[in-house]
Amino acid sequence: MVSKVVILVGQSPVSWEEATTNLIKEAQVSLRHITRILVTEFDVKMKEDGNVDAFRVKAEVSFRIEAH
Repeated sequence: MVSKVVILVGQSPVSWEEATTNLIKEAQVSLRHITRILVTEFDVKMKEDGNVDAFRVKAEVSFRIEAH
């Protein structure tokens, strides 16, 4: 088995949990055979007025490569 890893960023105006869910849903749209998602970073994007604009997560998404 051969796997590939891509780094994706998900975000949400509500929470890191929702940002992670959004990342997973988007990854599943274009990637098949996902085997693992490792969240490596959490951060918050701020507005100029000092309020939270978005919760963000960065994750390594591993998936199997189909051999022909």
